[in-house]
Amino acid sequence: MEMEEQQENSKKRTRKRKTTSLLSLNNTTTIFPLLLAAATQLPDSQKNTPNNSSGILVKKCLTKLHQSILSNNQTFPISVLSLFPILMSSKCAGIACRSAEIVGLASLVSLEMNELVALDEGIVKGLILMLGSGKRKVSVAACNAVLDLSSTLIGRRSLLEFSALEWFIFGFLQVPASSIVVSLCNEDESSVACARIAFKEDGHAVSILHAAITLINTCNVEQLEKIPWKLSEQFLVSLKTLWEKVHDQMLLGNAWSSRRDRDLNLSNVTVNSLAESIFRLSINVSEFVIPLPSVLVDRMIFGWSDLGFENFMLHHWESSPSLVRRLSGSLTEENDILSSFAESLNCKEPCPTFVASLLQSFISCVPIASDELNIISFLEEVRSELGCPIIYDQDIRVLRTEQPSKKEVHFFQKKVDPCCFKKLAFNNVDLMKCEEAFKEGYTIALRGVEFRFASIAAVADALASLFGQPSVGANIYLTPPNSQGLARHCDDHCVFVCQLFGTKQWTIYPRPNLQLPRLYDPFDREHCLGEQNSLAECRKFLLREGDILYIPRGFPHEACTHDDGSSDLARFSLHITFGVEVEPPFEWEGFAHVALHRWYKTQKQLHGASVEPLSGILDPMSVTLLHLMIELIGASDSTLRKASLVGALVLPLEIDDWLYLNQKTTFNHIIDQIKKASMFLEVFRSVEVAIGKNEDPFHRMRWLRLLYQETETIQEHDWNVPLGEFQNLFPSCAQHKDMTEAAFMQVKSKFCDEVLFEDVIDSYKLLLEKYKKARKQYMNGMLSLHCSGFR
Repeated sequence: MEMEEQQENSKKRTRKRKTTSLLSLNNTTTIFPLLLAAATQLPDSQKNTPNNSSGILVKKCLTKLHQSILSNNQTFPISVLSLFPILMSSKCAGIACRSAEIVGLASLVSLEMNELVALDEGIVKGLILMLGSGKRKVSVAACNAVLDLSSTLIGRRSLLEFSALEWFIFGFLQVPASSIVVSLCNEDESSVACARIAFKEDGHAVSILHAAITLINTCNVEQLEKIPWKLSEQFLVSLKTLWEKVHDQMLLGNAWSSRRDRDLNLSNVTVNSLAESIFRLSINVSEFVIPLPSVLVDRMIFGWSDLGFENFMLHHWESSPSLVRRLSGSLTEENDILSSFAESLNCKEPCPTFVASLLQSFISCVPIASDELNIISFLEEVRSELGCPIIYDQDIRVLRTEQPSKKEVHFFQKKVDPCCFKKLAFNNVDLMKCEEAFKEGYTIALRGVEFRFASIAAVADALASLFGQPSVGANIYLTPPNSQGLARHCDDHCVFVCQLFGTKQWTIYPRPNLQLPRLYDPFDREHCLGEQNSLAECRKFLLREGDILYIPRGFPHEACTHDDGSSDLARFSLHITFGVEVEPPFEWEGFAHVALHRWYKTQKQLHGASVEPLSGILDPMSVTLLHLMIELIGASDSTLRKASLVGALVLPLEIDDWLYLNQKTTFNHIIDQIKKASMFLEVFRSVEVAIGKNEDPFHRMRWLRLLYQETETIQEHDWNVPLGEFQNLFPSCAQHKDMTEAAFMQVKSKFCDEVLFEDVIDSYKLLLEKYKKARKQYMNGMLSLHCSGFR
């Protein structure tokens, strides 16, 4: 009887203990003390023994916590987070894995919880240590948790801070690149660039790639530079190998809309995210474009005379066409920098067979704004467009000019529908049709060639340096025999036409307007088509292989491959154009703006800020009005529209250098024009009209914001904001118009008397280098994305 009572009491105590334990685990607030007590009772020697009592309790607590998060009906106990660095370091794989799973789930509970996890150094470091575990399931759990944590920007930044990216790069490099098989899945049938990539690979390897790409696409330029060079280089090679496979799938149109093959692991890596990672890793690579000796470019464009460039600048630049004949008449000389490119295309008659394969190697070059100097901001803005196939009218045009109407006709009519706002990308079928179009007399015009071929990029870079500009563009035109591509037209930039294959007849008409057209400014294109440009006044040039023709901006021109009975003219023509676009900061008007900024900055440093309230307004206001006056002068004075070549000057300056003397003379002429001008009332009135219409009178000068350092405080106009503070200050100046005019004239006089050409050069070159750096980064990224084969 006594024995039975003892057994009954023992059963009651057992039931009581179980009830108490379950009651405790049902309340997440009690999990922290239970976990704390159990975790501290795990001896180091037993941490890999899952069946001890403490280990069992830890696993039960973690399971309950995991369930509570999934059920979404409990508040996650924040205090528990402090235990996870210890739990994730457990040698018991079950405890470590479940801990990582909970960290991942907690990261997805809310933005606030994600931030708490991201800011916990112990948790982030613990996850990274787990990634390198020899136990696969531990590494997999940690990788999944990292992906959950990286769902927010603060999570990604925290992972970058503790070098998670390097581990993921190293981890993916262990996967044999040759074994990777890919397919595309476009579930919402959006742009092919947004298609997800499916891999016939181990799911863990795909997760590692996804994590690496996610973190790379979060890096700023400084963080990208901190990635060990060898690791970055090897990973870039691996990504480009993968990119070629993805690119092939895009061209074939193999993006399926649902998951058909269960053997494939559908990842969250998209075409554009892969392209963005390749772009980012490439922006600071120096080996893409090998600089060319300036003497080679000089001789190619301006001939072998020692005075070739000087003679060109003094007699032809921006004023009249010029032709340089190739002495040998052949494009095979070893010293010709375009010969290797022409030979790589393997041009053959009667129809160039390289067209389709050439176009297949291209992707779309997303346009970048001329004043966009932050390459990361650009990538964040266009990331959904990166990596897609070439787009009609943006990258390629296929057209001909019909006779006798002289009207342009496009082969792909549907792709130039003005009512269609969606950009239409080419597929493999469209690319094959280009050869069909060529046989029907259509010219194939390819834009942005300097972003697709490293050899052309080298020539473009050298030309840009020669003319002191941030960049030079390049286009290719392939025209069949007896045909005309573009109709007669004017360009807002200067062009060097280099004949690579065949011959072409060019007709250049007199410039209808003595005023140089400005980049992107509207101008009357009817002048280019008017009958007043008679054949009697035009000049004709027959270009043969190796010849180079210079056409200044604003000169109407057209070209054709018409057969005059000579077998020489019956061949197709291939030529490349290098366009020297003079952007607003690098006109002489831009140099004058930089000079005024530099002078005023020096004045403030020398004399300090004015203590008189009204004078404190008038001085910066006068400088701003003087900027506007310089712009008004530039609207009528052709000198200020010309390109400044100050950026081409080599430091230290040589006072007897002809280019230095030429540029200094031009600058002094401009300062004299500013000094003589009495345009206060015109400037003042233009501001009043603009404010009345709520327009921005400074839109052409917005680039001036780039001259100010972020730490510099200024009272003058904020060039980042249309009108801005200027609109608030202007009424005070209007009330004291006489004083405003007197201050304006005084500032103008002092500026013209004190500014020195040599003092402006450094500031101007600093601005130029900012532009060149951004263009170089863009060029590197695009070159890296283009598949090899035509290098």
